[in-house]
Amino acid sequence: MINREIIRIKIVQLTYAYYQNGNKNIDTAEKELFFSLSKAYDLYNYLLSLIVAVTKESRRRLNILQAKAQREGSVEPSQKFAYNRFAMQLENNKQLLESSETQKRHWEDSPEFIGKLFELIEQSQIYKDYMESNEDNYDADRELWRKIYRTLIQDNADLDALLEEQSLYWNDDKEVVDTFVLKTIKRFDEKNGPKQELLPEYDSEDEKDYARKLFRATILNGEEYQRFMSEASRNWDFSRLAYMDVIIMQIAIAEMLTFPSIPLNVTINEFVELAKYYSTPRSAGYINGMLDAIARHLIATGRLFKTIEDRRDRQE
Repeated sequence: MINREIIRIKIVQLTYAYYQNGNKNIDTAEKELFFSLSKAYDLYNYLLSLIVAVTKESRRRLNILQAKAQREGSVEPSQKFAYNRFAMQLENNKQLLESSETQKRHWEDSPEFIGKLFELIEQSQIYKDYMESNEDNYDADRELWRKIYRTLIQDNADLDALLEEQSLYWNDDKEVVDTFVLKTIKRFDEKNGPKQELLPEYDSEDEKDYARKLFRATILNGEEYQRFMSEASRNWDFSRLAYMDVIIMQIAIAEMLTFPSIPLNVTINEFVELAKYYSTPRSAGYINGMLDAIARHLIATGRLFKTIEDRRDRQE
């Protein structure tokens, strides 16, 4: 699950923190990097378990309504949502159950939020259409939760506030992790039952190696990379760069020089996008031009053996 997008985000954050921290210990900082990456995977499991928590709340309320209907002799309410096949499969998923046992945080500790989210779902048109539909199969059940997640969970201010209270890492992680939750919902298959595989923490050891090498190259060669910035910035006011801009470009140069297989334009595009999020409103355009100039300078001086496509007319 942890991919290079998440790794780049974490390295931007941890490199900035490293330089702000008076006690600069690269081994300690590297441990913090991998701890913060593990927290992103914790969030992935936690958000999947949110579906289970809402389903359990719906069953709790259903039991109350059923008891009332039996006392009054009225029509009992539908069980369709409370016993949604996809949600039940997720509830019994072996990997998620194992993760829940090791998690220090549980949705049962946030009953007010779970109740409010269930009511939000219950009032939505998505829910109403599902409950009124004659379609009653696993695919429809899974699609319901994909729609609910995209519409009511992915962009939910109350959830964002709750996650921020629970972990300093999670607000920065959520946007990326949401995409993996949706991917997981889509790939669930009824025939796999409780043995359905969730996404692994890392796709391969290569991603761990990428994170370690990129972070260490950024820190250990920082002064050299900043000299490259100065050499390539004759037409740029390098001295007025925001500090975060310097950090972002330093990491980008580390990636350019350390990973021959990553195309230059991929590196530049990725770090320009990070600048839009982490730095000043004008930083993205400035960093785009600077990284283009730096890459060409490194190629021209024989320090970099890659090619770069023309970016000079590109609008960021």
